[in-house]
Amino acid sequence: MNKISFLFLSLALLCSATAEKQATIVFLHGGRSHASGDHEFKAGSHLLAKHLNKQSAVAVNAIVHAGWPKDESLIDSADAVVIYADGTSVIRSGWEKMDQLVGKGVGLVLMHYAVHPGISEGEKYFTPWIGGYFKNGHSVNPFWRAKIQALKGHETARGVGKIDAVDEFYFNIQYHKKMIPLGSATPTEENLHHINNLWTQAGYESKNKSQALLWGIERPDGSRGAGFTGGHHHRNWALDGYRQLILNTIVWAAGKKVPKGGVPTYAVTEDELNENLDDYGAKTRRVKLPTEADVTFTPGKWMTPQEHADMRAKRRRPKK
Repeated sequence: MNKISFLFLSLALLCSATAEKQATIVFLHGGRSHASGDHEFKAGSHLLAKHLNKQSAVAVNAIVHAGWPKDESLIDSADAVVIYADGTSVIRSGWEKMDQLVGKGVGLVLMHYAVHPGISEGEKYFTPWIGGYFKNGHSVNPFWRAKIQALKGHETARGVGKIDAVDEFYFNIQYHKKMIPLGSATPTEENLHHINNLWTQAGYESKNKSQALLWGIERPDGSRGAGFTGGHHHRNWALDGYRQLILNTIVWAAGKKVPKGGVPTYAVTEDELNENLDDYGAKTRRVKLPTEADVTFTPGKWMTPQEHADMRAKRRRPKK
């Protein structure tokens, strides 16, 4: 081999050795629920995966699959799994498999209702997997206006601008002692839209106390997990800061370095927001881009748990 050939071979090997390994991110989404425009797990997963795949600053390949895969080889090569679904509707088919993957260092991100298991599963799986869970009798699920602040200095905060959204942001989450508050906001009487079906004394007493709506954990082996309580209203994925923070977190959970300016993303159009929506027939409605009107409202009442129980009982009472 002459010197020139050796030089080219050496350069080729160097480039190969230093090339960034592509991370595989698998989104597992749940089926339709609620009304059109809410709990759009399929559409939200496809939108986030599309933005990950369109950028080139981070070497990732995002795949979207409906439900827990019958052929689990789909997730065997995953660097991170993202589950966006109602409760445990997806994960209940793969508790042990997911536990095995987490044990091998696979990242996991659970979004919105997917952070709400039973207490036993929450303690056994969710706490070590993602650093917390919605705990029955403790956590709450009101709709409120959250001005989310990303964790200053953390790589998931890179490139994240203003976040101002109304959503069903659960709070008073049961956290692991080593939970990292990646995105926080403070519920107040002024920013409460309305109290939903789950309201507790602990939630009532959390007024004016900062709450981690997005949190993460670095496990003992260095792998990562995260939970996000937002994601009820599909329109919010069009908010640049909101979407940026979650894209950054997914990449972080996959073990990749978040670029200095954040994971590259672009402005979502109304047409893109309406791609892959669940089919509700004649009741399917077009999702509009978020506006100031979405975060402008007369605050609801910050009730005591007893007032809340009385209100719900009154609603259930048959009319005479």
